Amino acid sequence: MSTAAGNALLLRKLVVVAIAMFGFGFALVPIYKKICETAGIYDIQKADKVLNTQVDTSRTLTIQFDANTRDLPWTFRPLQKSIQAHPGELVHVVYEVTNTTAMDKMGQAIPSYGPQVAGQYVKKTECFCFTRQELRGNETRQMPVQFVVDPQLPKDVSVITLSYTFFELPGGKSPGAS
Repeated sequence: MSTAAGNALLLRKLVVVAIAMFGFGFALVPIYKKICETAGIYDIQKADKVLNTQVDTSRTLTIQFDANTRDLPWTFRPLQKSIQAHPGELVHVVYEVTNTTAMDKMGQAIPSYGPQVAGQYVKKTECFCFTRQELRGNETRQMPVQFVVDPQLPKDVSVITLSYTFFELPGGKSPGAS
């Protein structure tokens, strides 16, 4: 085989590999979305649309609140441990977070739900989890969460636990650093 023929064959192989890599990268987006949706963390960066504003006063839900940190020197807690609410009712609760070090730290909160099916029915309109949170050294901040539980929530669910875990993000700096 001549050098020109070998080079043409190599070029065809490289083009096929490049097209296959592009196709694989393109296919990863819906795969990633499906994994996140299944894990209950899809679209955490934006407020949910609340389509039904009817309050179902025939049902009362107990909504429990939980707070955790992971590898982050912060104290984090809900100001209320639980509330009673009706499906369709606008709920407003506040969490408090304190950076227990002298260093600035940045974190992101990720929500989770118990039972897991409840995640589809809790529609947050305002949440500190939508954005990264940077706390200065020893800073304390109160952060609101506002949501509606969709009245389509299965009738056998009467208790929902809304839990947030803060994870450290790179970007915190020591005091006085610019």
